[in-house]
Amino acid sequence: MSDPPAISPFDWAIVVAYVVFALWVGIKYSKRAGKNVDEFFLSGRRLPWWIAGTSMVATTFASDTPLVITGWVRDSGIWMNWYWWCLAAGGMLTVFLFSRYWRRGEVMTTAELAELRYGGLEARMLRGFLGFYQAAITNTIILCWVILAAAKIMDVLFDVDKTASVAIACLLALAYSMMAGFWGVVVTDMVQFVMAMVGSVTLAIFSWRAVGGASGVLAAAGKSEGGFTPDTLAFFPHAGGAGEPFWTVSLAAVCVFL
Repeated sequence: MSDPPAISPFDWAIVVAYVVFALWVGIKYSKRAGKNVDEFFLSGRRLPWWIAGTSMVATTFASDTPLVITGWVRDSGIWMNWYWWCLAAGGMLTVFLFSRYWRRGEVMTTAELAELRYGGLEARMLRGFLGFYQAAITNTIILCWVILAAAKIMDVLFDVDKTASVAIACLLALAYSMMAGFWGVVVTDMVQFVMAMVGSVTLAIFSWRAVGGASGVLAAAGKSEGGFTPDTLAFFPHAGGAGEPFWTVSLAAVCVFL
């Protein structure tokens, strides 16, 4: 492995400042979050929609996002983003249609919503299955790949082994989350989102200039493994193109999701 890039005192100052900020958020909101279960898990059901929405977007912009999306675009093309862009349809329905019914039902989880919606023994069994499936399987898988991505990034930037990286990241996240509940999550998400967007746009500008603009990108793409194809920069894929059954698999996934 090549030597990690040099980390300047200014870089370390940003890291330390964020750690201090996250712990401060945990302490500041701990009293409010400790009032009752609704305050801890749902911010008292008083969270403004734009803060909740930004938190959701920030969550999708986790440490794994730049790694996997870069790989998708490099290997298949820009159109590959539709594998996650398609989820926007379900998100919009959730915001403008389903959310009002969830609020009316005063539920805390989607599993609880299933029991309220259908009722009876079957609904209770469905709630138990959804609770187990989402908590023990889905969320475990998501946590593992996000934490692994964070460990890889810390290994490259700070030359910290994966075990220490996982311990540091988990302890910090657990500290402010357990103290401040959902308030701590959304407030830190807001700051993370701003930092991530500013950093991404800045990096994109410098990278674009470094490779020589559009001509440099096209030249590099032509030399990449697999070569440059018309699908690489296509916003929509050709039906059955690039060896990916996009129009069948993704369309089916959207229908199932909805």
